[in-house]
Amino acid sequence: MQRDLLRSSALALAFVGSIGLAAAQQSPPPADAQQQSQQEKAQQTPSGKMGAEEPSSHAPGTTPDENAAFVNGALAVPGAPANTDTVPAKFSKKNAADDELITVAYTFKTLTDEERRAIYQALKGQPAGSAFNADVGTELPPGIEMRPVPNEVAARVPQTKDYRYAVTNDRVLLVGTSRIVMGVFADANAPVSEGRRAP
Repeated sequence: MQRDLLRSSALALAFVGSIGLAAAQQSPPPADAQQQSQQEKAQQTPSGKMGAEEPSSHAPGTTPDENAAFVNGALAVPGAPANTDTVPAKFSKKNAADDELITVAYTFKTLTDEERRAIYQALKGQPAGSAFNADVGTELPPGIEMRPVPNEVAARVPQTKDYRYAVTNDRVLLVGTSRIVMGVFADANAPVSEGRRAP
């Protein structure tokens, strides 16, 4: 008997709840002419127009202030370094190019031309592996023999410490622990991929 009463109460409650939901989903009655007129007038006031357009659309010209500390994202004070990594890419060709680098290419991004030449010159004479071509970000196949970077090279270019290398097709490939090519070094006259994303 109590079970039937409990079941009946639950069904009645569910029925009342569903009617309440249905009533809440009905659209409100249309506004009468007087209400509609008041709404339109309110939207024509300055406070009613807020958010209708960009605030900068009425801003004065885009000429930078002479005393501004930053101009186009660059620090504009005497003696400040030019074209740093903090300048937005749309104002810096260097940073736009850096944004195209794949993440692993950043390891050797800051090497000077002299350091790049030192790596190539020190390792190019080593025995070459099988003929293959690889760019930054490529995983080397298991058959490619790799050797640890010699201590002399690591002492001259500290970024190469704990890397391995392979030599192929007049190129030196520096490889990380996961067999992913981290840097490609070639003769100064040969074009080298620096890990740019393909278009």
